[in-house]
Amino acid sequence: MLFFRERPRISLLLLAILLAVLPFLTSGLLGNSWVRLLDFVLLYILLAIGLNLVVGYAGLLDLGYIAFYALGAYFYAWLASPHFGLHLPFWIILPLGTLFAAAFGFILGAPTLRLRGDYLAIVTLGFGEIIRIFMNNLNAPVNLTNGPQGMDLIDPISFGGFAFSGTHTFLDIKVPAIHLYYYLFLAFTLLAILVAYRLQDSRIGRAWAAIREDEVAAAATGINTRNIKLLAFAMGATFGGLAGGLFASFQGFISPESFNLFESIMILCMIVLGGMGHIPGVILGAVLLTILPEALRYIGDLQRAWLGEVIVDPSDLRMLLFGIALVLMMLFRPAGLWPSRQRKRELTAEGEIAAHEQESLHDAQR
Repeated sequence: MLFFRERPRISLLLLAILLAVLPFLTSGLLGNSWVRLLDFVLLYILLAIGLNLVVGYAGLLDLGYIAFYALGAYFYAWLASPHFGLHLPFWIILPLGTLFAAAFGFILGAPTLRLRGDYLAIVTLGFGEIIRIFMNNLNAPVNLTNGPQGMDLIDPISFGGFAFSGTHTFLDIKVPAIHLYYYLFLAFTLLAILVAYRLQDSRIGRAWAAIREDEVAAAATGINTRNIKLLAFAMGATFGGLAGGLFASFQGFISPESFNLFESIMILCMIVLGGMGHIPGVILGAVLLTILPEALRYIGDLQRAWLGEVIVDPSDLRMLLFGIALVLMMLFRPAGLWPSRQRKRELTAEGEIAAHEQESLHDAQR
């Protein structure tokens, strides 16, 4: 580890090479289904980074973040499918979709400016469910979303005659569609990481941090808490809308079932598990919570091989292990698997103060 810290350029070069060959290694060792899983890992990293702006940076608990994911996906489907007969190019739809989601971020943020904590969580949860229910029922009297049947035949991403949905050959190396989408999603993910880092170190990021620590004190120092909180919701929604558009083009089909409350909770868990407010930790949490549930599907095969039959359903066991892991994390690593140094110091200081107060109370009772 010390070698890589002292030579950051070599570390970045090795990481770039690994990311470049990762889909080929995964395809050769585990099969194309795991390359498809890598594509979803990158989408969830995008979503986690967007929600981290709201929860990790600004300290605003948002349980309806998946709504922006849905809005971006449906916006892409409206403009790139036979549903309305429109087939606009993706380089027009994606920016418009992110702006569309950002506008709804402002709509969500405006009535919640005076809410905090549990109240804010309940309102955002309701917003996410409202969007899902609308998508599930807006098939009459005007068919906007095709209801629970979803929208299909969505155009794949193509640029200048180059379609990401087909197999292409580069230097006598065949690159299938799932590999091409991996590189496309990787480019957007790296861009999102860069933007998140720049925001963290900017005046806006410092204002978010001030609101997260003490909103009253932040307002007393001259920070416009209203506009800064609205900006946090809008910026987070932008990342969600971008991920939604990429998801729709990749899947070719979307339905309201893909945007339920459980997805919002999973994205929030990625942030908490990895390290709230710390981008490397958020990435780690997104990777783990996307890959581990799929890896645990093989528990059924292991039971069949060792015991001769499946005693516990793999899906039930997956959720049980997932719940146990979260409980253990909150007990032993409340700051996350990879917290920032500042967050770790804060929790350590809080723990020492709480222990000191408990000892003082015990001495007083004696």
